[in-house]
Amino acid sequence: MIDFVPTDEQTMLVDAVRRFVRDEIVPLEQDLDPDAGSLPPADHARLAAKVEQLGLTAWDAPAEVGGPGLDTVTRTLLAIEMAQHRGGLYTPCYGVFGGAGLAQLYEAGEDLRERYLYPTLRGERHGFFALTEPSGGSDPARAVRTKAVRDGDEWVINGSKTFISGVVGADYGIVVCRTGSGRAGLTSFVVDADTPGFTVHRVIPTLRRVAVPTELSFTDVRVPDANRLGEVGQGFRLAATRLERQRIVYAAGCVGVAVAAQRMAVEYAKIRETFGRTLAEHQGVQWMLVDSELDLRSARLLLLEAAAAADRGERARAGIALAKMAATEAASRVVDRAIQIHGALGVAADLPLERWYREMRIRRIGEGPTETQRMVVARELLGDAARAGKAS
Repeated sequence: MIDFVPTDEQTMLVDAVRRFVRDEIVPLEQDLDPDAGSLPPADHARLAAKVEQLGLTAWDAPAEVGGPGLDTVTRTLLAIEMAQHRGGLYTPCYGVFGGAGLAQLYEAGEDLRERYLYPTLRGERHGFFALTEPSGGSDPARAVRTKAVRDGDEWVINGSKTFISGVVGADYGIVVCRTGSGRAGLTSFVVDADTPGFTVHRVIPTLRRVAVPTELSFTDVRVPDANRLGEVGQGFRLAATRLERQRIVYAAGCVGVAVAAQRMAVEYAKIRETFGRTLAEHQGVQWMLVDSELDLRSARLLLLEAAAAADRGERARAGIALAKMAATEAASRVVDRAIQIHGALGVAADLPLERWYREMRIRRIGEGPTETQRMVVARELLGDAARAGKAS
């Protein structure tokens, strides 16, 4: 049985974050560019201090690295609340709750934690994760061609990455390289951004106006063996283990934005009049809102089910795939309907809907596209039969 009633602690945290977004974040956005990705330094410092008083600094990090150590269900509930503002999908609360760190660094030794993880959690350093290559990103066992070759106490990296977010302004990155064959032939390294041979080849314009992805090149980049994450050949496992649970929080942000869009649509339907009646009195609009409510509640339940399974230590890969797929697809529909209900106002930058619409489209690809999630679930259902079909 799943208990859908939040604990007293969860209720307290959710209420605190909801008030924080409503009273602190949303008012500031009135004076920001509609596509802003950060706050003025003074506002960021002021709000980060308030977050520290709430005990939620580095909210998404485990206790062993200095975070509050919240379980996955609680993190999911908080992620839904943090996303309910204009910039909330990709910059929830503009980072004032602190960085979660790059998940693979949680597995690092103390030396790498001291040099990279802890400063990142404090907001002093910024990193990126580089997996996707021109040959693809959803199948790293085959797509990764960037090679790392051992040379004494160093590794020499050659290759390229593409559609890597968070590079601009970062001072290091985790780079997945090929050191052997198949999934067991991938190894991750921490590469400083000022390392000779590392180049940001170009910025790739996309639907997003901030934090645009980039193309990277590595030409005889030398990295000390001390910057290797885990054992040789563990790169895929490190990425999959930590990123799988992060995918739940990623999807929860989509639901949060959709909750805000639905709230706006309901409020607007009550006051906007057409043909002598409010929109709320038109059956067509009523059904749109009901469809959105069905999407929202279904996605939220799948998210919480996956989060609860992860907290119990169960194999949750298929459940997480279903939740990610449902949340991103459903939230896209909810935002789309909200725009339709608002009419021309829905696509104006005066409201956050058009930004959410653009950014939500990316979420159906990011962290594994819908089609890849379907493959994960199919393999869970069909086992070897699904793999045999893929091979043929």
